[in-house]
Amino acid sequence: MHPFTQLFSASVSALGEEQLITAIRRWLGPVSPRAPFGVGDDCAVLPARRGRQLITVDPVIYGRHFDDTVPPRAVGAKLLKRNLSDLAAMGGRPTAAVLALTLDARVSRAWLEQFYRGLAACARQHGVPIVGGDVAQADGLVAASLTLLGTAAGPRILTRTGARRGDALYVTGQLGGSRPSGHHYRFTPRLDEGAWLARQPAVRAMMDVSDGLAKDLRALTPRGAVAALDPAALPRRRGCSLAAALSDGEDYELVFALAAAADHARFAAAWQRAFPRTRLTRIGRWVAAHRLPADALDLSQFAGYEHLRANADRP
Repeated sequence: MHPFTQLFSASVSALGEEQLITAIRRWLGPVSPRAPFGVGDDCAVLPARRGRQLITVDPVIYGRHFDDTVPPRAVGAKLLKRNLSDLAAMGGRPTAAVLALTLDARVSRAWLEQFYRGLAACARQHGVPIVGGDVAQADGLVAASLTLLGTAAGPRILTRTGARRGDALYVTGQLGGSRPSGHHYRFTPRLDEGAWLARQPAVRAMMDVSDGLAKDLRALTPRGAVAALDPAALPRRRGCSLAAALSDGEDYELVFALAAAADHARFAAAWQRAFPRTRLTRIGRWVAAHRLPADALDLSQFAGYEHLRANADRP
C-alpha cells in the first residue's frame, strides 16, 4: 500500500497535528496509557524498576526498510520487533516505548491508521505500553523511530564481548533471503530464547543478526581470532545462496558463543526441550587468526549491510 495520497481530505494534513495525535491515541487503544503514564505530557512517568535497565532505538524509513509491497500493519509491527530483537540479544524484556514520527503532509490517514494498529497489536502481544512520542513534518519522508526501554530478564545480561578462542558458534533459525521471502517483516523476535540463553553460564557473548552474519560476527570475534565457519552447516533459507545467507541481513536471529568446555550435546538437548520449534545450529568456532582451517569460509570475501556505504541498497 502506497503511503501517500493525492486527496487532501484523505491526508494527515486535513487533520493537523492535534487531531492527528487524538487519532493516534485511538488507533493505539489500550497500549497507550493515560497521562502522566502515557501520551499527553511533556514526558511520560515510568515506575521505578529494580535491576539493570536497557534502552535501544531503531527506525523504519520508507524506501529503506519498507516499500509499497509491505502492508502498513506489518510496517508498524516491524518497527517494534526490530527493537525487541535488540533486547532479545542481551537477554532483556521490554518495559515501555516512545515513538517519533516524521511525515510528509500527503501521507494517507488510512495508511497511517493501519500502521498504528499493527504497532498496537504487536505491542499488546509483547506487553509493551507506548507511553509517548512526537510528530513532525518533513517533505517527501515517511519515517518512524522507536525508542524501547527494557530490563534484564534475569541476573545477567549478555553483551557482544566475552567470546574466547575455541568457543563454538551457534545461530538460531535460518539465514538469507529476508527480502524476497518477506522474513524481514514477518520474523518473530527471539525474546524467550534470548532470556533463556542469558541464564546459561556457558554462553559467553551474543548479538542479533541484522546486517548479515559475515559483518555482524566481527563484533563478537575475540582479539587475535577469526570465525571458522563450516559452509555446509549454515542454515540457509530455501533457495538462498551461501553469499545470501552471510550477507543479506535483516534475519533477526541470535548468534552466540558457547564455551568450548561446555557439554554441547547436553546444551542442545536442553534447547530442544525449551524451544522445540526454534532451530539451533552449530556453525563453527573461533580459532587463532593464523590457523583458519582450509575448508572454513573466508569471511573477508563476504560483505553485509553497512549504513552510508555508497552501494548500500537495502530496499
